[in-house]
Amino acid sequence: MQHFFERLERHLKNNLPFVVYRKPNNIALKAILQQDDELHKVKGFNKTGFVFSPFDNSADSILIPLSVSETIVFSEITNDKGNQTSEVISKVNSEAKEFHLRLVDKGIRAIKNDEFQKVVLSRKEICDFKDGNPLTTFKKLLNAYQSAFVYCWYHPKIGLWLGATPETLLKIEGKQFSMMSLAGTQDYKGDLNVKWKQKELQEQQFVTDFILESIKDVVDNIQVSNVETVKAGNLLHLRTLIKGVLNETAIDFERLLYSLHPTPAVCGMPKTPAKAFILKHENYNREFYTGFLGELNFETEIKPRTGQRNIENRAYTLKRKSTQLYVNLRCLQIKGDTAFVYVGGGITETSNPESEWEETVAKSKVVKKVL
Repeated sequence: MQHFFERLERHLKNNLPFVVYRKPNNIALKAILQQDDELHKVKGFNKTGFVFSPFDNSADSILIPLSVSETIVFSEITNDKGNQTSEVISKVNSEAKEFHLRLVDKGIRAIKNDEFQKVVLSRKEICDFKDGNPLTTFKKLLNAYQSAFVYCWYHPKIGLWLGATPETLLKIEGKQFSMMSLAGTQDYKGDLNVKWKQKELQEQQFVTDFILESIKDVVDNIQVSNVETVKAGNLLHLRTLIKGVLNETAIDFERLLYSLHPTPAVCGMPKTPAKAFILKHENYNREFYTGFLGELNFETEIKPRTGQRNIENRAYTLKRKSTQLYVNLRCLQIKGDTAFVYVGGGITETSNPESEWEETVAKSKVVKKVL
């Protein structure tokens, strides 16, 4: 483990791009170390590498290509939590709160005026980053959030981001397709058997319906799970799992991806007017918050079954492409001795501005606890 992180430290010190990450409920750490500082922009999503995409898909997506990178893997996690955490100094003043309350109120009024059914509104919180070492913060995220996709991403020409996201955007392995519909938030108080308000249930159904409508022409044998309550850090969410098989029609992956992103879980519904409202009324640029990230067109090996009928095939393996992308939630950006924490929530007609503010405060604690 020490050697693994020493390699990352050297790469960071040399201002070279890299990403290190662990998939949900996994023990393997993977790092992709780009060997130069060139900025690779994604065109067509047909290359192979780790992709990092912004909320606004009119902006550039960035790729750390496998072809110019070294990949290293470590399969055990340390319990080293790094330096002891101290009180996080968060610069949230009354003016910032009042702005968010007014923003939510504008969103509610727009919904009542039939501009859209739902909009996701967010804010950026400024915290002191006194640790000085993002990899120490990454270790703390690893230990705190076993069921999340935990990552640290760096490019000298873009910046440094970390996160522990609970939400999968999509997974494609060969022809197998799966997605997650995640929405609704409440504090975890030791029990998963909780009651949900109609507002959260409606919000989650918006996301599920949107996904099903977006994939109906390209995915066959669609299966939709029951809605379940899941825990992510100190929060609970509503989740529906959706899976199926990509049909034989030639898939335009970029078109499919952008028909889904951004989903109602991070933007709103209908997408176009909700996104326009966000870009006009939020007082900052989300950048990569509520974008997506993950493995793009990786090659995986599937070993055949070892039953008596397959003895002659044991020497062979099947290879197929795998893409696993996650929504960039519960994340922060580090600039020098400052950390920017990004949080938001879904607004519907029955939303209450003060309650929505408190939801963003609860979400900010997921990341701030490791600062």
